[in-house]
Amino acid sequence: MKDKINETLLELLIGILLWGVIWQAAGVWFVADKAGCSLGLWLGVVTAGLCAVHMYRALDLALDLPEKDAQKYVMSRNMMRYGLILLVLLVLMITEAGNPLCCFLGVMGLKAAAYLQPVLHKVMKRRR
Repeated sequence: MKDKINETLLELLIGILLWGVIWQAAGVWFVADKAGCSLGLWLGVVTAGLCAVHMYRALDLALDLPEKDAQKYVMSRNMMRYGLILLVLLVLMITEAGNPLCCFLGVMGLKAAAYLQPVLHKVMKRRR
């Protein structure tokens, strides 16, 4: 079972990366601040990847806990991930180093990758 979860995490991370590449290639032509948009997008992609790995580890640990403790543990870890996303967005808004909306678009790669994971799984299975 452990190998299956690691395979799924890898496919999720690949999906997040593909999301970033697609938006970088498509979006760079339509914005005035190309550097700020790119920095925001890739910071969001990295944040999404960190959230995916953190989610994997939190769920793996929660499966070994009693039900009530697992619920509290998973909820606290969800709040930590949301806090990280908010912190990254706040830092971008305060420093104006990158575009926070593009960062949010990068973070949404986690959601898109979750929907694309079954497709990526089939593609990767065929390549083996």
